[in-house]
Amino acid sequence: MALTPMMRQYFEIKENYKDCIVFFRLGDFYEMFFEDAETAARELELVLTGRDCGLENRAPMCGVPFHASNSYIGRLVAKGYKVAICEQVEDPKIAKGIVKRDVVKVVTPGTYMDASFIEENKNNYIMSIFVDDENRGFSISVTDISTGEFLATETSFEESLIFDEISKFNPKEIILLEGLNGELIKNIKTVSVALVTEKDREYFEKNNEKILISQFKEDVCTFSNNIKSSSAALVKYILETQKISLSNINNIDLYNIKDFMTIDLSSRRNLELTESLREKVKKGSLLWILDKTQTSMGSRTLRRWIEEPLINKEKIKERHDAIEELHEDIFLNDNLREALKDIYDIERILGKISSKNVNAKDLLALKTSIYKIPNIKNMLKNCSSNLLNKYYENIDELKDICELLNSSIAEDAGLTIKEGDIIKDGYNNLVDELRLAKKNGKDWISTLENKEREVTGIKSLKVGYNKVFGYYIEISKANYSSIPEGRYIRKQTLSNAERFITQELKEMEEKILGASDKLSILEYELFVEIRDIVEKEINRLKETSRIVAEIDCITNLTYVSLENNFVKPSLNNDGIIDIQNGRHPVVEKVIPNGEFIPNNTLVNNKEDQLLIITGPNMAGKSTYMRQVAIITLMCQMGSFVPADSCNISIVDKIFTRIGASDDLAGGKSTFMVEMWEVSNILKNATSNSLILLDEVGRGTSTYDGLSIAWAVIEYICKNKNLKCKTLFATHYHELTKLEGQIEGVKNYSVDVKEVDNTIIFLRKIVRGGADQSYGIEVAKLAGLPKGVINRAKELLKDLEKNNHHTISNSTLIKEEKKDFCINCNKKEVEIVKEQALKEDTVLKEAAVETIKELKVNKKIVEVINNEKQLDFNSIAKENLINELANSNILELNPMEAMNKLYNLVKIAKGLI
Repeated sequence: MALTPMMRQYFEIKENYKDCIVFFRLGDFYEMFFEDAETAARELELVLTGRDCGLENRAPMCGVPFHASNSYIGRLVAKGYKVAICEQVEDPKIAKGIVKRDVVKVVTPGTYMDASFIEENKNNYIMSIFVDDENRGFSISVTDISTGEFLATETSFEESLIFDEISKFNPKEIILLEGLNGELIKNIKTVSVALVTEKDREYFEKNNEKILISQFKEDVCTFSNNIKSSSAALVKYILETQKISLSNINNIDLYNIKDFMTIDLSSRRNLELTESLREKVKKGSLLWILDKTQTSMGSRTLRRWIEEPLINKEKIKERHDAIEELHEDIFLNDNLREALKDIYDIERILGKISSKNVNAKDLLALKTSIYKIPNIKNMLKNCSSNLLNKYYENIDELKDICELLNSSIAEDAGLTIKEGDIIKDGYNNLVDELRLAKKNGKDWISTLENKEREVTGIKSLKVGYNKVFGYYIEISKANYSSIPEGRYIRKQTLSNAERFITQELKEMEEKILGASDKLSILEYELFVEIRDIVEKEINRLKETSRIVAEIDCITNLTYVSLENNFVKPSLNNDGIIDIQNGRHPVVEKVIPNGEFIPNNTLVNNKEDQLLIITGPNMAGKSTYMRQVAIITLMCQMGSFVPADSCNISIVDKIFTRIGASDDLAGGKSTFMVEMWEVSNILKNATSNSLILLDEVGRGTSTYDGLSIAWAVIEYICKNKNLKCKTLFATHYHELTKLEGQIEGVKNYSVDVKEVDNTIIFLRKIVRGGADQSYGIEVAKLAGLPKGVINRAKELLKDLEKNNHHTISNSTLIKEEKKDFCINCNKKEVEIVKEQALKEDTVLKEAAVETIKELKVNKKIVEVINNEKQLDFNSIAKENLINELANSNILELNPMEAMNKLYNLVKIAKGLI
């Protein structure tokens, strides 16, 4: 058996698009076949049918209506699929044999531009990553084809830098160099949900300059080979999928990673910059508090400012000064925000113009937006701050484009551009003539019905029209006898009526339909001409839209600062972060008014370099640390900050290690992830970084965890190339003794009050370490059963009585220092070596040395361990006896009995 001609055509096309679901146009439907049909039927919940294809078995098939295809395509793309749109590319009327078909566009997660499926306040990025053949450097290029933004950078090869850029842009699709290190590709897929497409080295390196010059119309010879490779590969991919060159992508913005604050993936999550940690939604994030922008362009720009804070002091100060000026002129700020209200998404309208998908409604929206710009420019005329003055000088009023659109596009134009009624009266003489002929013809026909009723005496006679038969006179069968002989020409017979025409009606129909067809064609041609004129000015439009977006950001940050009582921060070069009555902007918004407790912070690179913060859980340590990082970040993105006053030294990187998380699929426990994050921080932090560490070492045994935490503090404070500003929250009270022993370490704690055996969190950070952890009191507040709480208190009292010689007793340690044994904790040393920090030799050795420094007295430890074991073993043995006594073997099947016995033996062995 042989394939049918149509199925042969399908397979020829499918061969070139193996990684896509092919939407194959048949009449008014897009059909899918074989594996594509099975996938689409499953993902879109379609009925799977079959079609004869010339093979022994019918081809699996499903389809979607052409007119509703966008929603189905969007759903597939949102699930990470690529869709190849295959259309008829020749007129069926002139086709010889089967109609020629070809793919006219490939829709992918990173190239989809349908407004229904891309977030208006968020960029839809696609990224390419190139690594040179010696693994010495890498380059990244990223674009949003809906806005025309195209960025590129390069630096030395470090996996962490690649991950940082991926987490910053959060692309929907990544083009990767085929054959990269398998672990690197695996890690990229771990940190990102983007669709990954791999291309060979030739794809990245062949004809690069030619492709880039063709797209960007500029000399790219000065670009590095790496930049050329990542950028050209991205342009190639866009050309392959869109099938046209997009004119809105017309310049490459080269940036340096070091021009912006580095925030790694873990820190972005922990600080909840653009989405909440738990629900992954905007509400509860910093963006939620700060984003009161008036335009979609402004919202996307604000998100970008949050994602990449500045480290250039002058640029930061420019934004601060602009906000300060508007802060002092609230009337001006309100007027600017009001003027911004009616400005549509110019950037994405330009994307539609570039991709030839724009309609008349879009051009009307563009006109409305441009119409607002002269007023905005005029309001900035007398501004004195440097940034607002730049906006005034550089914003283009675009009056010529506004006049063109105002004179050409009809105010009531519809969404379709090939059916007429989109060009305004008076714009084109021929359009006016054809429109008049069409109108007169319709007026003539509207009078024909009355005229024929009078002539024939048939009151039910009517004149109608449809696309198949044109105009007609319809008379019911009951009135056949009243039809004057020879007056009408029969056209169509219905079950209960007859349709006729006259020679005069036929001639008028030709005039009307001829005028209508000519008018539709002419209006479409004029629309394309207008679109192309606007497209030639795309550079001017892009620059103006950028300025409008930034004005929206500045006026928005002014409004938010007034609404939330933020203040202008000062900047210094002395390595000092000094915050007076700082607040967490999100937390204070979600708790009742006036209940948030502000706190001071002083941290620097000298005597207050590392703050050890102790106190019970739930007391506010994590909130306090996060607010220091967020205030610093807000300052450097150019915003006012939530504090009474604030003096910030520029931070190059923010790192956080907060909260418990795991990567079980990647074979990493919670503790291993914690250690990986700490290792990453210590390897990449500099003396200008800000580090937040919360409960380092809590995922392992007490001695292990304490030793690691101690070693980390030493490493940060004693490494001359590090010594960075650090906030270190911990429950290991033993670490508080490091103040005075290690330069730069200072103790702070969260103040609490204990009233009638109940603790009250005061949320105030005070000097000095906490005297206890209040763990049982927190458990009580959490609602643990009373019996558990009482038993825990008994055990704690007993343990404290037996363990008064433990390492937490600093007085005893000082008294017995001479007799302490260095080798008493070999087991803990080995665990640290093998499990905790096997990646980082320096830190591992420091941890081992710290265990030796503890110098715990071997005799005391043996006594303590024996007492502990006696206490807990007695309880465990009693539990084992109870479990044996309460077991009913007769009720168990053989497998259950075997499992029971296995578990009991395992418990018993642990008690020997």
